[in-house]
Amino acid sequence: MAKAIARTKKKAPTATKKKVATKKATPKRKAATNRKAAADKRTILANKLRADLKAAKDTLKATKDSAKAEIAVLKDQLNAAMKREAELLKIGENKVRAMVAAGEKWEKAQLAKIQKMMKKAKPKKKPGKKKQA
Repeated sequence: MAKAIARTKKKAPTATKKKVATKKATPKRKAATNRKAAADKRTILANKLRADLKAAKDTLKATKDSAKAEIAVLKDQLNAAMKREAELLKIGENKVRAMVAAGEKWEKAQLAKIQKMMKKAKPKKKPGKKKQA
C-alpha cells in the first residue's frame, strides 16, 4: 500500500502541471484581447484623424473662398481708384490749359498796353551836332 500512496503523491504534482498548462492558455486570450483593444484604439484614432483632416480641409476651403472674395473687392476698389485718378488727371490738364490760355491773354493785353503807351509817347529829339563855322 505504500506504493499506492506514493503513486497518488506523484499524481498530485502532475495535476499541478495541468493547472500551469491552463495558465499558459490565458496569455493567449490576453494577447487577443489586447490586439482587439489596440485595433479599437487605432480605429478611434483614425476616425479622429479623418475628422480633423476634414475640418482642416473645410477651414482651408473657407479661407480660400474668403480670400477670393477679398481679392474681388480689392480689384473693384483699385478700378474705382484708377478711374478717379484718370478723371483728376483730366481735370488737372484742363486747369493747366486754362491757366496757359489766361496767361497768354494777359500777356497780349499787357503788350497791347505797352504798345499803346509807346504810340502816345513822343519821341525825344536827339541832340544834334553843333555847326562849326
